Amino acid sequence: MSKRIHDKAAEIKKYVEELSEIAPHSFSAYASSLEKKAACERYVEKIAEALTDLAFLAIKGKKLAIPEDDIDAFRILQESGLIEPSIAQKMRNVKGMRNIIAHQYGTIDDEVIFHSVKEELGKDALAFSERIRKGFQP
Repeated sequence: MSKRIHDKAAEIKKYVEELSEIAPHSFSAYASSLEKKAACERYVEKIAEALTDLAFLAIKGKKLAIPEDDIDAFRILQESGLIEPSIAQKMRNVKGMRNIIAHQYGTIDDEVIFHSVKEELGKDALAFSERIRKGFQP
C-alpha cells in the first residue's frame, strides 16, 4: 500500500509542477486566454481527482470507515488523525471547486480559480499528500 501512496503523491507533485509552469503570471493574462483558462481548469480537475484517489488509498490502507462520498473521505481522514482539520477543509474546498468546473454548476469565477492556482492549490495539495505519505512510513 505504501508504494501506491508514494506513487499517487508523486503524481500530485508532478501535476502541481506542471500547473505552475503553465499558469500565467497575471490575472489579466489568465482572463484573456481561453487556452490558459482551460488548461488551468483541467489541472485543477486532475489534482482534485488525484487528491481524492490518495484519500481513498489512505482510508483503505488504514482500514477506516467507508466514506459516503468523495468529500466525506477528508472528514474520515481528519477524524482518524491522519490530517489536520484545516487541511481537511482545504481538500473539501478543492473537491468542491473541481465539481463546479467539471459539472458547470453555476458560473465559474475566474478570479477565484486564478487565485487558487497561483496561491493555494499547489501548497495545499502538497501538504495533504505529505501528511498522508508520513502516515504510511515504516
